[in-house]
Amino acid sequence: MPQVLYVLFGALLTLAACQACGRLLLSRFDVPFYRQERWAFEFILGSAVLSMAVFTMAALHVVYKGTILAVGLALIAWAWRLPGPRDPALPALPRWVWWTLTVPLAVNLAYAFFFAMAPENSPDGIAYHLGLVHRYYRARGFTPVVTNMYSGLTMGAEMLFLFAFGFGRHSGAALTHFAFLPVLGWLMACYGRRFGFPVAGAIGSVFVMVSPVAAVDAASAYNDVAAATVMFACFYLLQIWDSTRTIAIVPLIGVLAGFAFGIKYTAVPAAMVATAWLVVRRAGWKPLARFAAGAAIMTAPWLVKNTVYLANPVAPFYNRWFPNPNFRISSEADYKAFLSHYGVERKTDIPLELTVSGYKLNGVVGPLYLLAPVALAALRAPHGRRLLLAALLFAVPYAANVGTRFLIPALPLLSLAMAAALASWPRLLALLAVGHAISACPPVLSLYCHQYAWRLDDLHFRAALRIQSEYEFLSGRSPSYLTARLLEERTPPGASMLATNAGGEAYTSRDMIVTHQSARGQMLGTFLYIPVVPDWLGLRRLDFRFPPVRTRAVRALQRKAHANDQWHVSEFRLYNEGAELPRESGWRLRAAPNPWDVQEAFDGSILTGWRSWEPMREGMFVEVRFPEERLVDGVAIDTLPVEHFSDVIIEVQDRAGVWRQAGGAPRKYDTGIPFGLRRACAAILKERGITHVLLHERDYMADDVERKTAAWNLMKLGEAAGFRLYAIR
Repeated sequence: MPQVLYVLFGALLTLAACQACGRLLLSRFDVPFYRQERWAFEFILGSAVLSMAVFTMAALHVVYKGTILAVGLALIAWAWRLPGPRDPALPALPRWVWWTLTVPLAVNLAYAFFFAMAPENSPDGIAYHLGLVHRYYRARGFTPVVTNMYSGLTMGAEMLFLFAFGFGRHSGAALTHFAFLPVLGWLMACYGRRFGFPVAGAIGSVFVMVSPVAAVDAASAYNDVAAATVMFACFYLLQIWDSTRTIAIVPLIGVLAGFAFGIKYTAVPAAMVATAWLVVRRAGWKPLARFAAGAAIMTAPWLVKNTVYLANPVAPFYNRWFPNPNFRISSEADYKAFLSHYGVERKTDIPLELTVSGYKLNGVVGPLYLLAPVALAALRAPHGRRLLLAALLFAVPYAANVGTRFLIPALPLLSLAMAAALASWPRLLALLAVGHAISACPPVLSLYCHQYAWRLDDLHFRAALRIQSEYEFLSGRSPSYLTARLLEERTPPGASMLATNAGGEAYTSRDMIVTHQSARGQMLGTFLYIPVVPDWLGLRRLDFRFPPVRTRAVRALQRKAHANDQWHVSEFRLYNEGAELPRESGWRLRAAPNPWDVQEAFDGSILTGWRSWEPMREGMFVEVRFPEERLVDGVAIDTLPVEHFSDVIIEVQDRAGVWRQAGGAPRKYDTGIPFGLRRACAAILKERGITHVLLHERDYMADDVERKTAAWNLMKLGEAAGFRLYAIR
């Protein structure tokens, strides 16, 4: 079968299964839908059900092409036998609206459709979104991925991608996501028709569907448009409940609110808005309990999975609340700090970045949204106030991540409010919609937005139909794809890669550990920096001497705090009469924070060590406890020479369990640089399971490794798109 047919079959099987699940679910609930609304809600609610079904398959490790086909066909056959409901129809739209909007909308959606059909090459799509999907498909289900911070994110949409991946691979997943965009637009138009502003509702839906960032996001294996669709559907159901007080709607609202969170953490406002709405509108405790039950069904599995695999239910965030060995508190803080600005120096630059530039914030919503303040005129009507309040609440997570696509959940509500504010001028609204569609068309879009803004860039007809091969298409567009091909061609199955940058995980079966994505990756990455960072060359020894004391526990205690410094203990040595006490298996080692790495300070190697991995603060300690009393008269601590703010003392525990300081200030001196440092660092990487190293030519240590490959005991295997691949000998 031609590849394009597999792509279409994988996507269509997934979408049909979603529709079937929704039809089966709604057959159990008597909800007063209109005919045009029902199929959209069937699809969205069915997506939630199918997502949980695939989660169960992945938990049971039965994700095979055969099981995907069997489940999909069984669901479709089951739903096919149900009688169709006889719902009333919504008020019709004026014909001129259809004639005016159909052509510009169809042109823009065609660009997005063929973009989705073409081989996937979006930055995050070929990194973690489909990288993890590919990994789970190879493993036939979930497997702990403690070296990738993104494995802790909820993956409700990616479960649908996993279902499509069996047949449609990467493009099948992207097409599955693309389907949410027209469904969102249709539901927005239905909202306007139900609540009294049909023309404005239809035109507001076009505002969103042709918005450049929404179009490219939907056409990629991302999840923002899916999240926005589910969040809007949740808001829509709330309004139906509010006007009808149909109790059967409430658990479905919970399912959608929970599914939104299951798609991505930043969709949590859907649950918050729904809860507040039900409380304020006095739903009563029984409806609230039904809502909570529906939400829990969709959220609890993800929290349990993260707890079991990553020891943090909301990984990779809130690691201070849920300490674990997989993700660092300091890395989380750095990551959050970057997401809050993306390199935009002034907040006043954000409006133009969002609407017409799109380089730093990765995409544009379109110049139409410079008119967003007109939406305030919608405050005159009750539904306008509801739309604007919900838009504001849905946009709250944007403060934590200012990337353009994180505004997509608020766009449907804002767009409807903008259109409702101008509903008295329908011809003007239509003119704005047509102009917006023209400005968002890729040939026009390229005239005003930044050349590197993330956007649809062409009608990839030949690539979509696979007339142009995947390799030919991607090799000219995606350095990450070329890197993935390099790994596949030059490394054996089972190779474990230490990489300084993520690159095309979705297109390789090799295990890639990226240095900034996990605690283990960071620890391993230090061995690439130790030989080349001047401040890390050599160590400073703190030599403590004091009268002999019998004790069962000794600890080094930090007495200073500093926001920009961390505490590092390379080696912790204990002495008696000038002789170092040999390590014993009975010693019990403790440290706070980061208790998981404390053994690195007692392994006899100056290259390894314990590190706080969070800002230095008073009360941090590294401790050793003996099985019985030992006579100790000295401690030597090796640390980094750049720790200017550290102030360490030694304490011993007396027989009453009281800690007392031993001795005074230490004698400090720097140790020399050991011979063969590069080879020793490579040897440690190999001991810890790393077989290959992948560097980019702009990495800090890249030139040193390239010039002194033999000294590192590496062998260069090749390079592609600026990435260099080495094998550890």
